This record gives sequence, C-alpha cells and structure tokens, in this order.
Amino acid sequence: MTIAAGRHTHLAAQRAHLAALPSPPEHVVVAMGDPQVAGVVGAVPGVHVVEVPAAPGHLPLALARNTGVEQALELGADLVVLLDVDCLPGRGLIDAYTRAAGRLEHALLCGPVTYLPAEAGSPAPGELQRWTSPHPARPAPRDGRLERGGDHRLFWSLSFACTPATWRRLGGFCTDYDGYGGEDTDLGMVASREAVELVWVGGAHAYHQHHPVSSPPVEHLDDILRNAATYHRRWGEWPMEGWLRAFAERGLVTYDGTAWRRTTPAGVPPGVPAAIPEEMAR
Repeated sequence: MTIAAGRHTHLAAQRAHLAALPSPPEHVVVAMGDPQVAGVVGAVPGVHVVEVPAAPGHLPLALARNTGVEQALELGADLVVLLDVDCLPGRGLIDAYTRAAGRLEHALLCGPVTYLPAEAGSPAPGELQRWTSPHPARPAPRDGRLERGGDHRLFWSLSFACTPATWRRLGGFCTDYDGYGGEDTDLGMVASREAVELVWVGGAHAYHQHHPVSSPPVEHLDDILRNAATYHRRWGEWPMEGWLRAFAERGLVTYDGTAWRRTTPAGVPPGVPAAIPEEMAR
C-alpha cells in the first residue's frame, strides 16, 4: 500500500519494481488530492487506486494510510505492507515480511532501508542489491534473521508490515495528526502500549530513491509544530526534538516551557496558528 501526491516518477519506478517481483503483490495506491496518480499507475490488474481529498500543499498522511489499509483488508489481504512512494522494494522484501509474520503472532515489522545516493539514479530491479547500505540509525539484521524487542520510538512508516489482526489491535494511525510529522512515532507508541513487539526483519530491504530534502524541513514547520503538540498531549513528551531544536537555532521557533511557538507569524497559511496554544501542549 502506497500513498501518493505528486512524485509521479518515483511512483512509476516503484510500480516497475513491484511488477518485477517473483510474485507481484496486490497494490493499493491512495491518491491524496492528485487525480493524475491513476494515469501514472494505469489500468493494471491487481492495482487499485483510491482517492482521498487533500487541500493544496496539505497532505492527510494518517487518514490516507488508514484508508489504503482498509481497502487492502477489504480485498482480502492476509499481510499489509506499507511502502512510501519514493521507496523501491528489494527482491526479497515481500517474502521476508511474509516469513516474519508467519513466525510472530503480533508484531510491527520493519525492514532495513537504503538511502540511494544521487549517482544511483533509479536503478533497474536487477541492480538494486549492489547499492545496499542500510541507514545506520536503524537495526539491519542479516537476511533471514529477526531482531526482536526493538525500541518503539525507532519505528518508521516508510517501510513496514503487519497482519490484519495486528492492524486492528493498533487501530491504525491517529488522525488527530494533520499533515506532516508525528503520526508514525505515535503508532510506535501505540504498539508499545498494546504490547505489539517491534521487530526488524533481515532481508526486507527497501531503497529510498534520491531526491532533494531540507534539513530541518522548514517547509513543514507549521505541520510539525501542530503535530508535536498533538503528540505531547497524547504521550506527555515532545517528538521530533531534533527538528524543533534546529528550528530554534534558526530563530524560527522558541520554547517558553509550555509551548513551542513560531517567532515569525508573517506568512502563516490561513487556518494555521502561529503558536501552539498552551492548553494543547499539556
């Protein structure tokens, strides 16, 4: 299951790699306010496009993921794999997740992710393996191995899998999060609360296609402030602290002990507050 808005070149590459797998899976693609997604995917058997409304520049990530998974379950999925639109599946990704799900009754399964360098371009399916270099901030067990008892705060949503029973136990992504940031960390915390183990799956390799990024992601400043407050309200601690501190170092936000506040209200999009109200930060 993939959510998409724009990133058409990435989506087309992902589709080519999924089609090249030994047993291509059913694929649900959720178009977030992007009617062109259906044309990029094309009328392919086993590929299902679902549309979710989205305002320009504003992506309902949590809602879109929930919608896509529910569609997959309605289609009879016995395992749901979520893969971000800019990620390519390794040849063994589906099989590794499937084997892991068969061994564990309830688990949130995550695989290693390689961030492809710019010179890799968009490798053909047969060329992916030579670029394998998993991100060092996450565990990367050897192929066929499982690393159990993972830190739930390290959960990331760009590549993960779970059974329908586990999905229902977790209840999906919290739709209190609106826009970019926080919803995946929240799901990891829900998994911890519900005693759903986080397991790192060797061999379930995904490859993140290169594209320019900003660090910290200043284009998502308001989303991050709003969603950080939602997370704090739910869990009593601040997420994305590295980004919040980086924003503060650039003079974009300040923390007064009760709330992270934007210091430059000019240019705030309509309907987005310039600060997190204190009552939301409690």
